[in-house]
Amino acid sequence: MLKDFTRADDGLDKESRKAEAKRLQKELIALQPALREAGLPVVVLVEGWAAAGKGSLINTLISDVDPRFFSVFSVDSGRKEADRYPFLYPFFSALPENGKLLFMDGGWMEATVRERLRGKLGKEAYRQRIRSVNRFERQLRDNGYLVLKLFIHISKDEQKKRQKELCGASDTRWRVSDYDLYQNDHYADFRDAYNDFMAKTGDVTPWHVLDGSKKNLREYEAFRLVTETVSAGLAAGRVHGLPFEEAFPMTETPLLADADLDAKIGEAEYRSELKVLQKRIAELHNVIYRKRIPVVICYEGWDAAGKGGNIRRLAYPLDPRGFDTYPISSPEPHELARHYLWRFWTRLPRTGHVAIFDRTWYGRVMVERIEGFCTEEDWQRAYTEINEFEEELHDWGAVILKFWIHIDQETQLQRFTERQNTPEKQWKITEEDWRNREKWPQYEEAVSEMLAKTSTDFAPWHIIESNDKLYARIKVLRIVAEALEAAAEEKDR
Repeated sequence: MLKDFTRADDGLDKESRKAEAKRLQKELIALQPALREAGLPVVVLVEGWAAAGKGSLINTLISDVDPRFFSVFSVDSGRKEADRYPFLYPFFSALPENGKLLFMDGGWMEATVRERLRGKLGKEAYRQRIRSVNRFERQLRDNGYLVLKLFIHISKDEQKKRQKELCGASDTRWRVSDYDLYQNDHYADFRDAYNDFMAKTGDVTPWHVLDGSKKNLREYEAFRLVTETVSAGLAAGRVHGLPFEEAFPMTETPLLADADLDAKIGEAEYRSELKVLQKRIAELHNVIYRKRIPVVICYEGWDAAGKGGNIRRLAYPLDPRGFDTYPISSPEPHELARHYLWRFWTRLPRTGHVAIFDRTWYGRVMVERIEGFCTEEDWQRAYTEINEFEEELHDWGAVILKFWIHIDQETQLQRFTERQNTPEKQWKITEEDWRNREKWPQYEEAVSEMLAKTSTDFAPWHIIESNDKLYARIKVLRIVAEALEAAAEEKDR
């Protein structure tokens, strides 16, 4: 693609091209109000050679755009703590709200090629990286994002000439890094790597190669492509993809009907085992911090099942500097205006830390499904998207523990009634809780389908019998301790 690149003749001379670029720029500005009204988020990824003019091009593209409705992402700034998070973390975190634009100065291509040519990505890791990128782009497309991918191409000689000019002045020398010079010295290797990456990641959203030899060329072509993409997106409206299914290694489906809700533990045994398990988890927290193992713990369950008390017993032995607990409720407006997984990607723990989620991304296939907050296509597609998300976490090295805290209807009614009749507990019960109780059969169906479709080998579900809260707490602590011990041992192999 790059080796044999020749720019198609547009039939324009330099001045005509400048005039046309100016016209397209005004057209893009005029499209902004419609873009905001339609709620279409736009991601413009600008990749290319060092010194090809990526920064200059982005600066021109945004020069007359309302600064309240765009943001700029730099792959270099996004990589500062990249080794502490999954690969896709900085790119998901940067996603714009609906109706806004994101311009990216480098992204998933540059980050991947850089690591590959530095020997940090072997064949299998590179294959996984390509899979991650394709999944990411497909999820963006299916969730209504407009994505445009540009690559600015210049020759080896042109790159060397520009680097020499930049290095010749003290005020611009800083713009040329050792990596940039290395790229020119190994131009053919980088060209082949870029070609391979584009060939393997061009099916979901195509790559557009721009001639970067002259400023007026790249600006004209970029404005044309951005304007065409936005215009086509506005004509089509916000489009959500159809359900997509991908095969994952699954565990035997845990069934709610198989849960032994009569399981109990005595008070004395509970106190004794609680002390032992909390001490062990405190010790293991130090181990996973030292070994930089991230831990993601997910709580879902019936209202009044005992999630809060369960979380408190788990969090108590953890070093407060090394964990966060996230109570997840209805999304805030800025969260609702982005990909539904955005608010979870941005809450992931750093390596060596623990994140505890009190309700999770599974709201998509439960409350959002039942209450009609998303379309059937959305929640049907979400099973695959969630499995992909969790596989990204697993490949990153995270321990993923998912608990469904389970009770029967009679126990829930008793707890609701107690809360309602106890002044200091009345804050725990709402009209919404009673309404949800009336929909128990619908929720039970949704939970059963969720367990069947998302209990994977890398992130299995655990049903926690919680008619006896003491039993449920001990069962969770046992599972957590065993999982952390296994992860620590695996890290040493």
